[in-house]
Amino acid sequence: MDNLLAPSLRKSIEKNLGKSTLNKIEQRLMERHGMGIAQAIKDFYKFDGVLREFFGAGADGLETKFLHNIIDLKQQKKVTDNWITLKDQDLAKIFLESFADEDKKVIIGTILDRSLIIADILEQCKVPQTSGYRKINQLIDNGLLISNGYAIASDGKKIKKYVTIFDNVKMDIEKNVVVVKIQLKKGSFQESTILQVIPN
Repeated sequence: MDNLLAPSLRKSIEKNLGKSTLNKIEQRLMERHGMGIAQAIKDFYKFDGVLREFFGAGADGLETKFLHNIIDLKQQKKVTDNWITLKDQDLAKIFLESFADEDKKVIIGTILDRSLIIADILEQCKVPQTSGYRKINQLIDNGLLISNGYAIASDGKKIKKYVTIFDNVKMDIEKNVVVVKIQLKKGSFQESTILQVIPN
């Protein structure tokens, strides 16, 4: 979940704090943790710690504002059904483009309810190997697929298995705006440092 939210969250932070404040925060992150903003957002406890150095208790309100710009927090209250609405159009576009691509759509459908290694995904999807690897890596980079355990190869090496971060996706167009709602897999809220740190 954090891989999916991180790029949009970074833009939301920059928009709200401005470039010079963001540069100061990044400098402090480098001093304390040896990492930049992009990395720290994926390990949100570290970003949160530095933000509190700058803003104290005001960090809570800022973090809620950052997140509220990209996803609908009201949906988070219903943790039982795990639906969230993506407000950020760049995030919505990732889903739209992934489902518009026939190969990516088949890949997502193949691992919607079970985790597989990349070779098995390609074999079951009947996707050409070169473009299939590229498209799977794009889905991983965009945060739609996550590593979920390992399989042991015949030579004894561990090979990562992948699964989607969601169970369902709904896409609508409301007043020329794409609205994407995703139902996260059980445990996705608990595994996300961003959703754990930011007050709901």
